[in-house]
Amino acid sequence: MTTLLLFTIYVRVEWISYCILAFLQLSLLSVCTRNFLFLPDIQSVTVFPVLFLLFYLTIATLSMSSTHALVECLSKKFGSVFSVHFGMKKVVVLCGYRTVKEALLTLDEAFGEREAPTILQEQTKGHGVLWSGGDSWKEMRRFALTNLRDFGMGKKASEEKIIEECQHLSVVLQQFKGEAFDMSNAITFAVSNIICSIVYGSRFNYNDPEFRGQIGRADALNHIQLSVSTQLYNLYPSLFKWLLNRRRILNISAENKKQTWSFIHHLKESLNPETCRGFVDTFLVRQKHLEDSGNTDTHFHDDNLVHMVLDLFIAGTETTGTTLRWSLLLMARYPLIQDRVQGELRSVLGGRQVQMEDRKNLPYTNAVIHEVLRFSSIIPMALPHKTSRDVTFRGHLIKKGTTVYPLLVSVLHDESEWEKPRSFHPDHFLDTDGKFTKRDAFMPFSAGRRICLGETLARMELFLFFSSLLQRFRFTPPPGVPEEELDLTPNVCFTLLPPTHKLCAVAL
Repeated sequence: MTTLLLFTIYVRVEWISYCILAFLQLSLLSVCTRNFLFLPDIQSVTVFPVLFLLFYLTIATLSMSSTHALVECLSKKFGSVFSVHFGMKKVVVLCGYRTVKEALLTLDEAFGEREAPTILQEQTKGHGVLWSGGDSWKEMRRFALTNLRDFGMGKKASEEKIIEECQHLSVVLQQFKGEAFDMSNAITFAVSNIICSIVYGSRFNYNDPEFRGQIGRADALNHIQLSVSTQLYNLYPSLFKWLLNRRRILNISAENKKQTWSFIHHLKESLNPETCRGFVDTFLVRQKHLEDSGNTDTHFHDDNLVHMVLDLFIAGTETTGTTLRWSLLLMARYPLIQDRVQGELRSVLGGRQVQMEDRKNLPYTNAVIHEVLRFSSIIPMALPHKTSRDVTFRGHLIKKGTTVYPLLVSVLHDESEWEKPRSFHPDHFLDTDGKFTKRDAFMPFSAGRRICLGETLARMELFLFFSSLLQRFRFTPPPGVPEEELDLTPNVCFTLLPPTHKLCAVAL
């Protein structure tokens, strides 16, 4: 009874928040029009007032089917560069491969800063590597790239960790003996353990309560960051600090920091500068060296360490785990493609374990993985950028400090770049001879200065996990469910999750 009451209150608060958000946004329409359409600064981008949440939901839910229609409509009316009002703030949206490429690669310095939503500013305080900027971001990103590589990111050491984790995951799948079950948790635990082994120097047991708690909280944040009431707070923070979801997010974030610091403190007590076990050890050694030398004006402090670990943990778990879940669902949905992947694996590998060096001899398998990334487009809008200076872009003057959203889904589903953008079509990445071919418009990890820090590791994980699982299992819908009835409509959270589903993992 209590649970039902709390749920009812939550739903009502969300609907009230939605109504308030709609009223405030629509009430700004005449103001926005007056301020930006009829004043001399018309050189700024064309105005398109719309609710942020509705805009995101539209982009997200159409991403699997008819994004091309939405993007074509917006581009024809407003061009490939247009603006949206999120509350009182005007932000710029970039559509299409050529426009996004020009901004993120050709003009990467001008478009390379980060803009964090209000709720994330409260959580991070500008620390870490994902939502930070300026000198702190530059130094932390440089340190992270160098030391993650040293601990095997994209190298043989990471490959061995992933193959070992594939074996643990396979044991879990085998326990269900071909019966249908939700694989989400098992996949998330396996993928998360890879980044944990690099960051902390060791993996966790899937039943470890602290490990499961951290993943559960990350999942909760993924869901409530995009709630209506959270967006209402992001748009009008001074008015809506009292909202329940803001307090929930800050409480979850505080618990994450507390647990992360507990892990770090445990490593600190047994730290040996001569034998660093992982990324945290290396940071602690650098921090101590700077302290011993009397350097107090440094970015190597506890807040940056905690937030970097959280950034790596959340980003390294959510995106790769979600993509792997999409890959198995798509194999069950398209059994002929699954047949062809498994046929290629048998032909090239026989019965031995797949390794990274095999990728060049598995063009179809590689193409399927790339097509999963393109088709699912799990991050339809790149994390918000911010201009570092005034920039004239495609005939528009965009002022310094303007928030910019590159629409990655418009790149990955661009009709001028992809033969069948609305279909799951691995041949996008094969030439006429059946060899794997790269595509310039393939940008699931974004591009430029803010390209995903863990792209190399993510590519390795996806190839090894996907290939290893397809070597061991055939993935099918539950008994009685035809393949064509498997739903591919994404659940919209911070990322686009596969719809809730169960699959059978039948041992081969």
